[in-house]
Amino acid sequence: MGVSTFKINLFLFLKLPAAFWCGVRLISINNHQCTTSVKHRWFNQNPFNSMYFAVQAMAAELSTGALVMQSIKTSEKKISMLVARNTCVFTKKATGRIIFTCNEGQQIEETIQKAINSGEGQTIWLKSIGTNEKGEVVSEMDFEWTLKCKN
Repeated sequence: MGVSTFKINLFLFLKLPAAFWCGVRLISINNHQCTTSVKHRWFNQNPFNSMYFAVQAMAAELSTGALVMQSIKTSEKKISMLVARNTCVFTKKATGRIIFTCNEGQQIEETIQKAINSGEGQTIWLKSIGTNEKGEVVSEMDFEWTLKCKN
């Protein structure tokens, strides 16, 4: 079963319903880039009439995690993945549709290959940048993923 927007969005519905009901969706994915989307609405807002930070984090994490999942699938190896840490910077109120993009597919492939070759766990920091409909950056989120081959 390959990685596709339909399959990831179905995965959200079945396994991550909080993200699905908040409106997080995978928009596009290829070997090097992943884009997710979430729209500010009543259900996912904070008391300041903008998107709650955790909703932004779900969409941002998905843009990095889906790329990791795709690279693992391509490697045809059993590899575990887990977020160890994350950092966030918020620069503007998140209103309207927010698009999160991660462009680090090449680095993920290299890290997975290193995990396969060494047999040891590897970590990688991946950045997702959230922009509003005007193209303004509203948040930048970094996730440290740990990757380890299973026997």
